[in-house]
Amino acid sequence: MATRQKTGGRTKGTPNKVNAAVKEAILGAFNEVGGQAYLEKVAQSDPRVFCGLLGRVLPTQLTGAGDEPIRVANESDRSSRDALVAKIEQMSRKLGGRTPSQ
Repeated sequence: MATRQKTGGRTKGTPNKVNAAVKEAILGAFNEVGGQAYLEKVAQSDPRVFCGLLGRVLPTQLTGAGDEPIRVANESDRSSRDALVAKIEQMSRKLGGRTPSQ
């Protein structure tokens, strides 16, 4: 099957005009409400929303130093688990006895 040359339309990588306009409006609103300072307030007041945003902007594939795999602490590692439990208890106290997921 012969391949045809593209003869019209947007060039590859050119954003859709509507998407570009929406992105520009969102960035304008972001700057109006305080930019980075606003994100810091959101991170403090609603960490779940902030973490959702982080999930969208962080790379989907990470590597450790020198392209080595990332080392993850073993769940059975007592000190890591104790540190996590202590952090959850600290957050629970801040939330008035509720757990962070409630």
